[in-house]
Amino acid sequence: MPLPFLAGLRVVDLGQYLPGPYAAQLLGDLGATVVKVEPPAGDPLRRLGPTDSDGTTAAYKLLNAGKTIVRLDLKSAGGRAALEGLLAKADALIESYRPGVMDKLGLGRERLREINPGLVHASLSGWGYDGPYATRAGHDLNYMAVGGGLDGSGLPDRPVISYLPVADFASAQQTALAVAGALLGRERTGQGCFLDLSIMESVLGWQGMTLTAAARGTMPKRGEALLSGGAACYRIYRTADGRFVTLSALEAKFWQGFCEAVDRPDWIDRQEDPLPQTALTAELEALFAGRTLAEWKTLLDPVDCCFEAVPELAEVHAHPHITARGQVRVTPGPEPLVETLMGLRVDGAPPPERAPVQESDATAVLAGWE
Repeated sequence: MPLPFLAGLRVVDLGQYLPGPYAAQLLGDLGATVVKVEPPAGDPLRRLGPTDSDGTTAAYKLLNAGKTIVRLDLKSAGGRAALEGLLAKADALIESYRPGVMDKLGLGRERLREINPGLVHASLSGWGYDGPYATRAGHDLNYMAVGGGLDGSGLPDRPVISYLPVADFASAQQTALAVAGALLGRERTGQGCFLDLSIMESVLGWQGMTLTAAARGTMPKRGEALLSGGAACYRIYRTADGRFVTLSALEAKFWQGFCEAVDRPDWIDRQEDPLPQTALTAELEALFAGRTLAEWKTLLDPVDCCFEAVPELAEVHAHPHITARGQVRVTPGPEPLVETLMGLRVDGAPPPERAPVQESDATAVLAGWE
C-alpha cells in the first residue's frame, strides 16, 4: 500500500515520457491520488521501444503504476472543460510542456488561478521559463551537458553517457520535493503557487564544488580526480573472466585492510601518491586481472575494505541484500516486470507498493472526488 503522508491529496499528471510521470508517481507512493491525463493516442512512451503483447512498453507500465489514466483531447472544448473540472478539485498539477504550451491550451497561470486558487502548479521544463533557451528542444544528454554533469565524468579522452538518464530522474525527484513543500506551505497560507522547475538546473544544482574548482583553476582533468578515476583506491577493475569489481577504499583503514588482504603491504603508504596514480593503478589492474570475479568475492567480501562486485543488470534483483530489503518486486510470466519501489521504509514497514496502471474517464474520476 502507498504511505499515508499525502493521503487525501489529489494530483493531476499531464507529463509524458519520464520526468513528469516519475515525479507524480513519487507523490503517489507517499499517498496522493494521481490521475494522469493523456491525449487520445496516449502517452508516446506507450510505444517508445519494444512493446509487450498488449502493445504497451514495460517502461510505460513501470512509470505509471499506481495511477488512473484518463484520455482527453485538450485541443477540443470538451477535453479542456473536463480537465478544468479535474483541476478545480485537485491539489497539485504536474506538467512537462515547453513554456507557452499551457497558455496555448487556454490553461495559463491566470486561468488556473481562477479555476483553483489553491492549486500547486509544477511546470517541469527542460530549461525553465525564461532565458534564451526557454523554448529550445532538448533531452537528458543536452541538459547534462549544459548543467555541468558531463565534462568532469568519463574517460580521459571524452565524457560518457550515463544510463539511465540522470537529469530526468534527478529533476523528477526535485519536482516531487518541491510539490510536497508547496503543499505544506499552502497549509499555512491557503494559497497555491506556480513552480518553475528545470531539468537542466536539477543537475546544475549539484555542481557547486566542481564549478568552484574550475573557477580556482584546481579542477583535475577528466578521469584524474580523487572520485573520477585518478586514485587507485577508488576505481573499477576488470577481473580475469571479464567481469568488473569496485574498490572504494578511500579511508586509510580500508585501504590498509585491502592491501593486507592481497598481501601487498608495500602499497599502504602509496595511497598518498600524487594524482593521477597511473603507476599504482596499473599494478592494481594487473592484480585484479589475475583472478576471477568469484575468486575475488571469496577473498575480499569478508574484508572491511569497501569492495563490491559489479552485478550484471539481470543479477541485481537477486542480490542477497536487495532481496532482503524488499524494494524490488518481480511480476513473473512470459513478459516479467521488475518494479523498483520507493526506497523508503517507515517504522519498519516495507516499501510502499503500487497498484498496476488503470484506465478510467474524467466523469468517473470526478464522481469519486465528490
